[in-house]
Amino acid sequence: MAGFDMSPATLVAGLLVSTVGFGLFLYGKRATRLPQLLTGLALMGFPLFVHGAVATLAIGAGLVAGLWAFVRFSA
Repeated sequence: MAGFDMSPATLVAGLLVSTVGFGLFLYGKRATRLPQLLTGLALMGFPLFVHGAVATLAIGAGLVAGLWAFVRFSA
């Protein structure tokens, strides 16, 4: 495995996705909503293991879209 990708685009993408994840985590914790809490944790954690800004943003968008679909179509 190669070292971390330290390009500015990857760092900014990771910061953006993690910030959204932190917001979702706090919302899920305060409102006692498990899907938002777990998605927030995933958004905060996965940028550590993904290399590349495009991949980070794509996976983050997929997680948020999955959360939206789950909340929208369940119940």
